[in-house]
Amino acid sequence: MALRFKLAVSLVTLAFAGAAVAQSPAGKPERIRGEIVSVSGDMLKVHRHSGDTVTIEVKNSVSVNAVKPIQLADIKPGSYVGTAAMTGADGKLTAREVLVFPDAARGMGEGHYAWDFGTNSTMTNANVDSVVQGTSGRDLKLSYKGGNNVVTVPANVPVVTLIPATRADLTAGKAVFVVATPEANDRYDGHVIVVEKDGVVPPM
Repeated sequence: MALRFKLAVSLVTLAFAGAAVAQSPAGKPERIRGEIVSVSGDMLKVHRHSGDTVTIEVKNSVSVNAVKPIQLADIKPGSYVGTAAMTGADGKLTAREVLVFPDAARGMGEGHYAWDFGTNSTMTNANVDSVVQGTSGRDLKLSYKGGNNVVTVPANVPVVTLIPATRADLTAGKAVFVVATPEANDRYDGHVIVVEKDGVVPPM
């Protein structure tokens, strides 16, 4: 029960950081992607993919999770997923990654909104209505409050689910995805961390 609760709390924060953080004004949570440079007490230094290095405070209350790969075939009608996708010139969505949520997190961050994987990138957190084999991969028909869409998932796209991790997994060289709020002196207040484990890098 404690594990389910921890994952659920983590995903609530991830959901909170979803629609509102495509472009983050000061004081709003940001998504930080990069590699851990060092860990000292509660302070985590991360070299971001954008090129700079930031310091993130990791309080004891901060949730730490990892991801493990699963098969595209594991996505079934009734699964609840979050998928970052790119919108093509034809308006069709092609997935960059798919996260299959644990049942405890069903409904978290539900909707379709802008994401920060680049121009025309989106995130859809939704229920899977059907899975159909298409010419370029499997087509997921998704429905969420207020709408629906179809996302094509190519065979080479990472498909993962969340698993628990600990602060001991936060070591130099590991890839991380962090949701954090900017504070004074170029520091961040961390809320959620998804860390590389067993060589599996967070794809979100």
